[in-house]
Amino acid sequence: MATFLLLPTGQSCRHTARIIPRKAVFTRVNSTVSEAAKQQLSWPEYLAIRGQKRKWETAVTIPATIAGFVSGAWYFGSLHMDATKPILGLEPLIFYSGCTVACMGMGYLLGPTVGAACWRLTHRRTMKLIDARDREFHKRIVKNRVDPTAQSATNPVPDFYGEKIGSLHQYRQWLRDQAKYKRKSELPEE
Repeated sequence: MATFLLLPTGQSCRHTARIIPRKAVFTRVNSTVSEAAKQQLSWPEYLAIRGQKRKWETAVTIPATIAGFVSGAWYFGSLHMDATKPILGLEPLIFYSGCTVACMGMGYLLGPTVGAACWRLTHRRTMKLIDARDREFHKRIVKNRVDPTAQSATNPVPDFYGEKIGSLHQYRQWLRDQAKYKRKSELPEE
């Protein structure tokens, strides 16, 4: 036997009500609560995921750099060179070698971007949670990092962007390093 709950409908007559099964009302509330509880990413999980993303970026950067070099060498090596005609005031061999190295540099620069895009494609289900943790992590880094205007050649800022943080232990160490740098930069040198 079903139980029913009476709810006001908001019509002009105050005494009218509609009947809704109680089970339908509470099922929706309970499912919303359980989804909110499931959508929580702990800090150790987030930092592990962040490390995996960095590994993907590095793993794609190496072949992209090699592919850039090989494609540049293949293309510029196949061009006809006339040693009597300089290109931009340089000998063609030197110019084409520079262009090959530039292609390798482009592969090096595009590698992390392509790696991050591939990683995002494979982790689409959790991207909202990861992006939320990314924003929160960035806020914590910005709040706790030191002012870089006091840095010098002998006293550089330790990991300003928090790129080396891969665990809670490393995060705590990063906080200690920031505090140590702050104390060191605020004290007058003797």
